[in-house]
Amino acid sequence: MAPRDHTITLLGKPGCHLCDDARAVVRRVADELGVPWEERDITASEQDQAAYWEMIPVTLIDGVQHDFWRVDESRLRTALSA
Repeated sequence: MAPRDHTITLLGKPGCHLCDDARAVVRRVADELGVPWEERDITASEQDQAAYWEMIPVTLIDGVQHDFWRVDESRLRTALSA
């Protein structure tokens, strides 16, 4: 698969400084590789809150959990290019 064939989802919540840091990394990598990405507020879903509350920010690639707490830029690039 080409990087652009993937989708990144960033799970976070308002006021989360780690989420702000993760957003910057995801945005940079996605823009450079042409990968679509979306952001989802876990406070809008009881299911997301239960699953991810203590791990945010969480990064999903194609709906599968990739990272949590911090986004490692090189690891994200590698996963999207594999």
